[in-house]
Amino acid sequence: MSQNRTTRRRVLALAGAAGLSGLAGCADRLESVTDRVSSDSSDESAADSDGSSAAALADGVPPLETEYNSRERYRQPGDSFDDFSDLEGWEVVRGSGEADTDVVFDGDQSFKLESNGSENIIAERSLEGEDLTEMDLSFAIRTTTPQSIAINLRLIDRFGSDKIYSLREITYRSPDIGWFRSSPGVFQQTQIEPTMNQLETLQIQVLHSMPEAEVWIDDLRTHETPDQGYVMLSWDDGESDYYEVASPLHDEYGFRTVQAPVPRWTQQGRDGHMTISELQERQDEGDQIVVHGTHTRIHEEDEDQIETRLRSDKQWYLDNEFEGADYIVYPHNSYDKTSLEHKTDYHYCGGFNQAGNVNTTNVYGFDPLALPRTIGWDLDISKRCVDLAAEHNQCTILNFHTFEADNTMPEDDYEALLEHIDNADVEVITFDDLWELRTAQHY
Repeated sequence: MSQNRTTRRRVLALAGAAGLSGLAGCADRLESVTDRVSSDSSDESAADSDGSSAAALADGVPPLETEYNSRERYRQPGDSFDDFSDLEGWEVVRGSGEADTDVVFDGDQSFKLESNGSENIIAERSLEGEDLTEMDLSFAIRTTTPQSIAINLRLIDRFGSDKIYSLREITYRSPDIGWFRSSPGVFQQTQIEPTMNQLETLQIQVLHSMPEAEVWIDDLRTHETPDQGYVMLSWDDGESDYYEVASPLHDEYGFRTVQAPVPRWTQQGRDGHMTISELQERQDEGDQIVVHGTHTRIHEEDEDQIETRLRSDKQWYLDNEFEGADYIVYPHNSYDKTSLEHKTDYHYCGGFNQAGNVNTTNVYGFDPLALPRTIGWDLDISKRCVDLAAEHNQCTILNFHTFEADNTMPEDDYEALLEHIDNADVEVITFDDLWELRTAQHY
């Protein structure tokens, strides 16, 4: 592609790199959230109902601690669709299900689903009379069996056409389980798209390959579908491959990306990893450098170690003037209830529930600290993620490490992917942009 080529996405990307601050902030220039309403936005659109700015902080390096608990503030986005207070309309056609008044996300009870051995679970209810045109869905979920499981919402219209929203993987670690919200993107649909104002059935499907599965579902909600699709390119570990090979390609297309280097490896000058100055150079070019931190599984830590780890990890990013430190990528995709409770003290958004197949999200209803993403190991799967994001106006977060690794596609395939993204009706975004979308539509 010519260096002089200017596309709509390139213009958007360059404008965004210069002007979108999102959740940036400054440790030595703390500023109240109530003082930061954008000069080119109305107070009503830029602020929460309580009067505080949704996207949180000032330009520059953020403070060490967050100003609010994002998981609490954005716990129940959109509008209630089914609170499961009455299960009379639900039928469990495979497995078993019952009301549970002891394990509840909101209200008096949740819907507990269990498999009869290794079979999948299916529960369904009528959607007759409902209109879900240009609407997405989210739900609260809790499971004691996250190891090998996918959760689907299947919408079927009166003509038999269907659409399946799917959370393909849950990396929330047991036994320290808890609730999180999922707003999965479309995984597949019939060739004839279902008519969303003539729906007949909603199914909850629990697909698994374990001796048994146990899941609680609660607080099903609806959200407006955004006007377009989005792609986030996320690179972990700060490998030199990114700086030497990938970043020139991104610059050619005008794509801003997200990087999550490992502080110890960078600080030690580990062979094959970017230096601090190279990371700062990429930040100046518009990339977002976010926290990856101590590269061990946090769910294996004692609770008294978690707080120290999160605090010291983020401080390294602040000391090196990385402005994306309010966001976090979990090493080994490890997290649990206890670690999430501490992460809200330092971070607003992150994850991930990472899968090797299409694993996308809707932008207005996800749990701030339990986002899904797809491993960028296969060109065809990654292209499908992009196409689904474009077709259904959802977001795909694609993850890479180094071109020599099994979890990252070869360099030639990556170039083909970038060209595919450039030709698709999507915008390439960073965490700042995604969080701005999420916080603008939380109510």
